[in-house]
Amino acid sequence: MAAAAGTIDLGGDLTVNRLGFGAMRITGDGIWGYPKDREEAKATLRRAVEMGVNFIDTADSYGPDVSEILIAEALHPYPEDLIIATKGGKLRPGPFVRWPEDGRPEHLREVLEGSLRKLRMEQIPLYQLHAPDENVPLEDSIGTLLEFKEQGKIRHIGVSNFTEEQLRIAQRITPIVSIQNRFNIDDRQSESIVDLCEQEQIAFIPWAPISNVEGNPAIQDLAQKYEATPHQIVLAWMLARSPAILPIPGTGSVAHVEENTKAAAIKLTAAEVAALSAGN
Repeated sequence: MAAAAGTIDLGGDLTVNRLGFGAMRITGDGIWGYPKDREEAKATLRRAVEMGVNFIDTADSYGPDVSEILIAEALHPYPEDLIIATKGGKLRPGPFVRWPEDGRPEHLREVLEGSLRKLRMEQIPLYQLHAPDENVPLEDSIGTLLEFKEQGKIRHIGVSNFTEEQLRIAQRITPIVSIQNRFNIDDRQSESIVDLCEQEQIAFIPWAPISNVEGNPAIQDLAQKYEATPHQIVLAWMLARSPAILPIPGTGSVAHVEENTKAAAIKLTAAEVAALSAGN
């Protein structure tokens, strides 16, 4: 199960299995409102935890609010080893629309307090700035999160959708324990960030970890070899790509969360990893 992926440290004092769960897809269509089957969404969360997943990633904008509410309904009181990470700094004004940024201190204060209430927590283990806001100095956004950390309402701070330059600005203000950027076998614009995270012992949390894999013959061949699905192969590739990577595949289906989590047991050879990385 998830433990087969090994573990990763967050901030030096939290250890989680290196295959997590992304809770964006437990919301309704277009990441808006409640899902059609609310009980299935909660069963999916519970099944993930049963399979050894002890890192769940969410955000106040997923729904909005819905993902955090369902996590608490399904899992609270939380298992002692379960780490729930959430994010603030993006808005969800409607289904199937872009996500505007809002990194204003007053907005971050409002949504962080809201996340504490919805998740039924006194302290959020990992709180991430969802994205830089070009209209707000990064120092102001990160500084607001540092205020909450100093108050004990945040344990660790992470960032999302960041460049290396933006990371360095944040690191001058406070330690950063995670970066969450888009990364998958087809989109590796953050490859240098992955390497940086490995060097500096920062967790790299890829969003959209599973891309369109049906047309890739190398993935199809490995799926046949390992008696696995193509999705499991790309997750196995990601786990092998770097020990800094903490994949968080998401779904609202019990069957699909079982499929994703079983990818932790697939151990690709170095040659297979290199071939997939090269696009062969």
